Amino acid sequence: MRELLDARLAEGLALEEAAARFGVSAAHVVRAFTRRHGLPPHRYLTGRRIDLARRLLLEGMPTAEVAGAAGFADQSHLTRPLRRWIATTPAAYARSGIGVRSAVGPTGPPGQPIP
Repeated sequence: MRELLDARLAEGLALEEAAARFGVSAAHVVRAFTRRHGLPPHRYLTGRRIDLARRLLLEGMPTAEVAGAAGFADQSHLTRPLRRWIATTPAAYARSGIGVRSAVGPTGPPGQPIP
């Protein structure tokens, strides 16, 4: 499931589609993913999208373009989770030049891929 989410960061993956692919219920997908990785699939996907957005912002891509490239509906849908996860706006983050660290959360060390 994690590989599917990583491969489809921008477009996402519906729980029903994942469940059908694995032949289980959507609830089972969420429970199994959460048990294995310590967070639900949606939070994992949001964290990976934030990671991508942070990299793109530091590369100088305009915020509106970053939002779409990272799988957010628009700039405001990027701004809210970015503020929640790293306590800053996309523009302020881009200006800061802060090094990229993982936004996924407690399942892996900052900047390291989650096993």
